[in-house]
Amino acid sequence: MKHIPSSIEITEMEAERNQKEEMQNKATVETLYKALLGQGQMDTVANMLASDLEWWFHGPPQCQHMMRILTGETATNNGFRFEPRSLTAIGDCVIAEGWEGKAYWVHVWTLKNALITQFREYFNTWLVVRDLRSQTWQNKLQNITLWQSQPRDLYRRSLPGLVLAI
Repeated sequence: MKHIPSSIEITEMEAERNQKEEMQNKATVETLYKALLGQGQMDTVANMLASDLEWWFHGPPQCQHMMRILTGETATNNGFRFEPRSLTAIGDCVIAEGWEGKAYWVHVWTLKNALITQFREYFNTWLVVRDLRSQTWQNKLQNITLWQSQPRDLYRRSLPGLVLAI
């Protein structure tokens, strides 16, 4: 007799598959930072990015350091070092957070089939990521915070805030 998986087994299999995808996405972004910042291997980085990469930036215009590197406008990071202090995978997104001097930054990378398709860059901005996918009219006030900024000097200065809904 053929075994038909129960809904619980299917849910567990989906969760395991999602966890593996998140781990792969996080490894891809870790590799990107190592290739880009450690050895400056732009060929490796170019192979990780979709040709139609969608980009979004929030912060002072002079702080668009990563996009200048990704587009080849500058070959180096002009002294600004993106060294992630934390990397968190949530679904198809990987969130990198760090600071350099007084600049606090968050990068949100979206991946599809191990290829980076979207890049969001936030400078000196408090970011909260919320899950709004499971919202219904009954629990619309109960959205779930999946991640929030943890800048080391947050309480000593004021930062504008944004909510990223996924």
